[in-house]
Amino acid sequence: MKKKPAMRYLLNGKEYPCPIELAVSVFAGRWKVSIICQLLKGKKRYGELKKNIIGVNHKMLAEQLRELEEAGIVKREVYPVVPPKVEYELTERGHGLSPVIEYLREWGEHFQTESPEESLSTAHGS
Repeated sequence: MKKKPAMRYLLNGKEYPCPIELAVSVFAGRWKVSIICQLLKGKKRYGELKKNIIGVNHKMLAEQLRELEEAGIVKREVYPVVPPKVEYELTERGHGLSPVIEYLREWGEHFQTESPEESLSTAHGS
């Protein structure tokens, strides 16, 4: 019996052996989920994102916005005005993350406890 070739999942020229790995790679990055959460509320200018995401620096915000744009999650629109105006918004694919983000929020609220030991026993099914 011939073995069926393993499925490969592609994103921006990179192969992933599993669709979950591909999905997680979209979120990989300290600030990406925060950026997506902000953009789920609507279009934002760069300065609004920088102000609303506590702790992010210019380099990381710009880099992670660029990666999300390359993944087709975020759309960047540049307006031909002086001073330059740039807005970011989620694409249709980006809006598709809404239930995932909501589930992660609910999971985080449920997982949060007063005691770290309780978190560990809950996480390990004890």
